[in-house]
Amino acid sequence: MRDDRFEPKLGRIGSATAKQERRYLQDVLKAVARAGGRSAKGRGQFHGNRIGRGSGVGRVLAGRDRYAAFRNRRVVVKTRIVKLKGRGLAAARWHLRYLARDGVTRDGMPGELYSAHEARADGKAFLERCEGDRHQFRFIVSADDGVEYEDLKNLTRRLMTQMEHDLGTKLDWVAVDHFNTGHPHSHIVVRGRDERGQDLIIARDYIGHGMRERAAEIVTLDLGPRSDSDIETALRREVDQERFTSLDRMLVRDAGETREVGMGAHADAFRQSLRIGRMQKLVRLGLADSVAPGRWRLAEELEPTLRRMGERGDIIRTMQRAMSARGLSDYAIYDPKDPHAKALTGRIVARGFADELDDRHYLILDGADGRIHYVDIGRAEEGEPAPAGSIVTIRPPSVGPRPADRMVAAIAAAYDGRYTVEIHLLHDPKASVAFAEAHIRRLEALRRLSGAVEREPDGTWIIASDHLERAAAHERMRARLNPIQIETLTKIPLGRQIAAEAATWLDKELIADEPLALRDAGFGREAHEALIRRQDWLIRHDLARRDADRILYRANLLALLRQREITRVAGQLSGELGLSYVEPPPNTRIEGVYRRKLDLVSGDFALIEKSREFTLVPWRPSLERLRGRSVEGITIRRERISWTLGRERGGPSIS
Repeated sequence: MRDDRFEPKLGRIGSATAKQERRYLQDVLKAVARAGGRSAKGRGQFHGNRIGRGSGVGRVLAGRDRYAAFRNRRVVVKTRIVKLKGRGLAAARWHLRYLARDGVTRDGMPGELYSAHEARADGKAFLERCEGDRHQFRFIVSADDGVEYEDLKNLTRRLMTQMEHDLGTKLDWVAVDHFNTGHPHSHIVVRGRDERGQDLIIARDYIGHGMRERAAEIVTLDLGPRSDSDIETALRREVDQERFTSLDRMLVRDAGETREVGMGAHADAFRQSLRIGRMQKLVRLGLADSVAPGRWRLAEELEPTLRRMGERGDIIRTMQRAMSARGLSDYAIYDPKDPHAKALTGRIVARGFADELDDRHYLILDGADGRIHYVDIGRAEEGEPAPAGSIVTIRPPSVGPRPADRMVAAIAAAYDGRYTVEIHLLHDPKASVAFAEAHIRRLEALRRLSGAVEREPDGTWIIASDHLERAAAHERMRARLNPIQIETLTKIPLGRQIAAEAATWLDKELIADEPLALRDAGFGREAHEALIRRQDWLIRHDLARRDADRILYRANLLALLRQREITRVAGQLSGELGLSYVEPPPNTRIEGVYRRKLDLVSGDFALIEKSREFTLVPWRPSLERLRGRSVEGITIRRERISWTLGRERGGPSIS
């Protein structure tokens, strides 16, 4: 055969042999994809430019051998995308702070943030980098076999490295590991920016499936695939559990739209026994009905009902631990939606996350009624949360317009839908400036949080004709985020109040017209004993006296005790600061630099400093953002200040 022989072929290039070779190549790549490799169309690169990074990974992983996937170690990944607009960054700061709280490590120490290359990451620096970001991602990664790991850091870093490969970008993240539950888990916070500074968009199928499968791959590689014995033991445990299980997920999938499911004709004897056992449990729970021998119909609300039952079981176990430590046997779950729900006073036993991903918190309250109460309080309170041992009152939130809303609506209706402090004083000459400015504070909150009102550049507020409906909608929105109103009565333990030369919660109860009803159990019993001892202390110090069968207290007892404590603390501060203390009289303007907060027995006070003097006035959480800056306010009375915390175009911004 001659080397220079050439045979031209008519038609499109690659129309014959090339097609056969391409079909063979596609068959090979499809087989690789089915075996868990990368697909022929580049889906294995997980870039997904059309609908987000990582698109397609869920479909690729779903195409793997189901039997092999079934042997993978189980990992739960919970995801939340948090918007950082408005107060979102402040909430992110509280989230990081709470994740690194005390008691989350194996030895009960505070958690420590770490990152890809730092053993101790700087959370403040991370949040500074987040400024201007549209959103951030929060993940909770919990392996069923997490207890087998002495340290979760290596697992988390390998997972994040794999995610960077899948998403095609470097990720900026911090994490903290928790060992304070039955399942050790990692909290991971990821910036919503890619390595180019663009918004990081992660495809839904990657968030829903890909990340979980990648984590399961790593754990399975570390600990080996699950054995037949492991799988059978786990499935047997699920048969009688009162929560949504993998067996339920399989039944719901098989039932389809008809909601009917049978014994499973193609299943082996073991799986049939599991199926029948689970269906019998669901029938007993009222979540399934038998429609024929070996055939059942699943309830429409099966999944949400089982999930609620699982949450309730977790709640009961949490309360049982608190009850056993206090010798109590009665418990209750506080439901603010109950039309008969009333205010409840008690002592905080513990607090924790009802949902760590969504920043929903709970309190365990030792109530004055002698019962332990579980209280879902929603998002954390503004400012420093009340610590364990604090005495608080909880009550359902108000979901209707406030009196201030009704006042503003009435005044605006008489002035063409406009409202200002000047208009308020013109409408009601007897009103004080501080009273009118309190209504401005309410309008600022409505504008900032829900956009229910508008403010013109000159400071005039535009009040719509449906202002009361908008205010009610605002309150309903707040009630969804914060289903409970919490009033901290005191952070001082009962034992410290008995002999304190200060205005205590015990004193307020002793002179109250309607004192708290105390049951002879738990906190109720301890509070009753503390009240008797405080009463004796007041008598010994000539602040009260016995008159036959009753106790008479000094006039202005609370003000007298409060002043004694403030005078004592002010004297100590005067020597420390080298400044003289000035007592602010009522209806006086307070000006100065807010230095710090003082936690006194009589309450929380703010130290306001001027060039040669300082004063102590009641503290509010909104002052914290102005620490080290000038503030202004008017003393309404000794226990209350109306603050002007900043100025904007058109007038003061009251907060």
